Amino acid sequence: MGNDGGSIPTRRELVKESSKAKTLTEVKEKQKEHLAHRWTQCPLSKSQLKIPVVADYSGDLYNKDAIIQFLLPEEISTLSKQEAEEFVQGRVKSLKDVVEVQFEEADGKWVCPATGKELGHSTKAVYIVPCGHAFSQEAIVEMKSNECPQCSQTFESPRDIIPILPTTEAEKHTVLTRIETLRELGLSHSLKPVKGSKSKKRKAHDVEENKSDGQAVKAVKKGGSDSKLTGIKNAATAGLTQRVIQEEVEKKKQRLSNDTETIRSLYTQKGDEEKRKRDAYFMTRGFSYRD
Repeated sequence: MGNDGGSIPTRRELVKESSKAKTLTEVKEKQKEHLAHRWTQCPLSKSQLKIPVVADYSGDLYNKDAIIQFLLPEEISTLSKQEAEEFVQGRVKSLKDVVEVQFEEADGKWVCPATGKELGHSTKAVYIVPCGHAFSQEAIVEMKSNECPQCSQTFESPRDIIPILPTTEAEKHTVLTRIETLRELGLSHSLKPVKGSKSKKRKAHDVEENKSDGQAVKAVKKGGSDSKLTGIKNAATAGLTQRVIQEEVEKKKQRLSNDTETIRSLYTQKGDEEKRKRDAYFMTRGFSYRD
C-alpha cells in the first residue's frame, strides 16, 4: 500500500483510551469554581449579584429585580423566559416564594455578623426565614437558639435555617422535605399563606361544620334528642349540646316563674281585697264610737 494519497492510522488513533476518572481534588476544585460563579452572578439576569438579593427554598440566590422581571408577563419581561423557567423549575411563582437575604457588608464583601468570616464559596452559609439574616453555618450551630442574633425574631429551628447554595445530598433533601411540609400547612417558603391553599379549604370545612352545629342546636331546641337528627356527628358533642340547652330552658322557666310571682305581688286580686277589709276592722268589731 502507499502512493495512493492515503495515510496509515497509528494504534493511538485506532484504539480509544478510556477517559480518566476525576480525582477527588479535581472534583472539589470544579465544585468551588461553580460555587464561586453562583455566589457572584444572578442565574436569571446573568449580571453580578448585588443587594437586594433574594433566595428561594432551595437556597439559590437571585437579584430581586431579576425575580420581579421573571414574574412579569412574557411580553413585558426583559428576561429570556424559557431559559429562566428551565433554571427556576417552578420554585418561584410569586414573591411569597422568595425571602430577601439580609447580608452584612464589610469592605465590599458579605460577612457573617457573628464570626466576621466572609460568606462565599469557601464558607458554608445559611439564612433564616422569615427575617432573612445570613450567617455562617458555624455561627448558627454554635448559637443553639431559635432567635435571630441580629433582629431577635423567633424562628423554628432547624426547619427555618436554609443553607445557601447547598452542595450535599443531605442539605438538598432537607430543603425539599421542608417545602413539602409547608405546602401541606398551606404556607409558602416565606411562611406566608398560599392563596387557595389547604388552610383555606380547612377554614371552609370548619365553616360548614359550624353551620351543621348551628342547625343541630336549633334541632335540639325544637326537642330533638337523637344525635342523628341534630346533625352533629359526634354523639358526645350532641349530648352535651342538648344538656346545656335543656339547662338553659329550665333556668328560663324558673326565671319567668319568679318574675310572675313578683309581678303578681304588685297587684291585689278580688279575694285579697275582701280579706284586707276584714282585717282592717277586726280589732274594732263589736264596738262603736260616739261623739
